[in-house]
Amino acid sequence: MREGYQGTGPGAITPDGCAVELYSRLPVGDEPDIITAAVPAGARILELGSGVGRMTHPLLERGFTVTAVDESPEMLDRVRGARTVCSPIEDLDLDETFDVVMLASFLVHAGDEEVRRGLLGTCVRHVAEGGYVLIQREGEDYHTDLPRERVDPSGFTTRILSAEPVGGGVDSVRAEYVFPDAIWTQTFRSRPLTREQFEEALAEAGLKVDRYLTEDRIWVRAVKR
Repeated sequence: MREGYQGTGPGAITPDGCAVELYSRLPVGDEPDIITAAVPAGARILELGSGVGRMTHPLLERGFTVTAVDESPEMLDRVRGARTVCSPIEDLDLDETFDVVMLASFLVHAGDEEVRRGLLGTCVRHVAEGGYVLIQREGEDYHTDLPRERVDPSGFTTRILSAEPVGGGVDSVRAEYVFPDAIWTQTFRSRPLTREQFEEALAEAGLKVDRYLTEDRIWVRAVKR
């Protein structure tokens, strides 16, 4: 388990506190549509932090070729139809490039700045010239509008319970997922980033914002500087 990360509930728990069974149950949102509209048809995508393939599988159905990377073998066991690579993202070096590199799940907000630099370095190392890096950021009120909950139409409830400062600009965030037959929790460390701080982090890595893809600026398309 990574320092500051924890998960509870049935089934395998990954080093960052994610429950494999939970992520197998979570529905697909509008992310595949956002991605499809932002990249060339049939692009080769390197998906960093794929988990069980919640976005991988819809992207495959849309005609993309996906290489799914995750540090959890239990997560990757659930992925079908894609090449899979088991590795921490920050250590990845495949010696090849892709049309699109995708860093979703708010991973860019890693509490450890060296980990964040490693994540973005992996993006830069693997994106082809003229290619895109797609990044999912946290919403601007994610650490302040708490506690909050959302009841999914399928019948489960997601709660973000707290975000407690632990020093150095990092919060310990606690989330809870309540299903009729099971409850999972995850505690993880996250560094809030203003738009300016986010763009500075990209610049440090050799990237720049090409376009914010959603009105809330959660999804971003970046290119090499």
